[in-house]
Amino acid sequence: MSIAEWIGYALAALAIAAIAYQLIALTAVRRFFAAAPEMLVPGTDAVTILKPLHGAEPRLLENLASFLEQDHAGPVQMVCGVSSADDPAADAVRDLQARFPEADIVLTTGPRAPGANAKIGNVTAMYPAARHDVLILSDSDMAVDRAYVSRLTASLARPGVGAVTCLYVGRGDAGVWSRISALAMSHTGLPNMVMALATSIAQPCLGSTIAMRRETLEAIGGFAQFSDVLADDYAIGEAVGALGLNVAVPPAVLTHACAHRSFAELWRQHLRWSATIRGVAPMRHLGSGITHGLGFAVLAVPFVPLPGAILVGLALTVRLLTARTVGHIAGVRQRFSLLLPLADMLEFAAFIASFATSGIDWRGNRLTIAQKGRIAARNPSLTDAP
Repeated sequence: MSIAEWIGYALAALAIAAIAYQLIALTAVRRFFAAAPEMLVPGTDAVTILKPLHGAEPRLLENLASFLEQDHAGPVQMVCGVSSADDPAADAVRDLQARFPEADIVLTTGPRAPGANAKIGNVTAMYPAARHDVLILSDSDMAVDRAYVSRLTASLARPGVGAVTCLYVGRGDAGVWSRISALAMSHTGLPNMVMALATSIAQPCLGSTIAMRRETLEAIGGFAQFSDVLADDYAIGEAVGALGLNVAVPPAVLTHACAHRSFAELWRQHLRWSATIRGVAPMRHLGSGITHGLGFAVLAVPFVPLPGAILVGLALTVRLLTARTVGHIAGVRQRFSLLLPLADMLEFAAFIASFATSGIDWRGNRLTIAQKGRIAARNPSLTDAP
């Protein structure tokens, strides 16, 4: 057997292992969402929702409004923060205040607190405006259903729970590149998170939602503790776990609004995500190669054409089956499912490239990843971003 054939069969073996993983992940997704939906009684907890914002995102007003249109009986305060008064996102908040004149909506305009993680700097500056003891931190590009707040408060009230987070699927809001990103989130990101939960490999804490009580936040050192950490959501989850508390993940999904208008924007974000995981958990990131069945199958084709082509077809079949299952569970329309192979190859390329980069681009800011996921600005005049 030639060296080329050895390489081809090694890649084929990786592809087979990855396809098997994806079938297991598909089963885990079905089981995770198989439980009968919980009958929620609208809660009465007083809640503050923290929304760090930056820039005029597509459908921002609509997304923010979904956090106020809640079947929740208790008081809900929303604190929206920008790093400067001229940020276009501030206009969306003013429109939100006009649409919901009875709602408790606060706009803070900075300046943000010091640190390389500008989102956490923004949140730290917002925090003094929070009036209630139940805090919900959520990224600007999320949309939720009417049971969102009640679901979080019910989960947070359970014994041993220190924080609650939520899985999410993608929604493309800005053309084909945003749809490719949405497919990657829905059909790669969500199954991988469910597998992490099912195997206890990780206790995910996601920027989509981090709900906790004020006393828990103060026990882990407050938001400022994470001002120089890139994966602040992951680090907050780790800190909650260090207190002996769990991060609960209800069997429900939110919607992540993707706004990538070009391949360059899409590539920078997916490379940042992959490099972030490598920075905080390098061995687990290396092991995540097992999720890239289509990528390894495609690489095998030049070396062992027939087995490689068969594996490409098998990988595509499993991925489309996953897309159909997630689409049924989360109500994701499958109109753009033919873009899923492109999303898979993008994720695979970002995985490979992440091992060769120590710097990332975050909303135009160049950051250097140091040990344990800490970051520093390459440009001392780092601009603000949430």
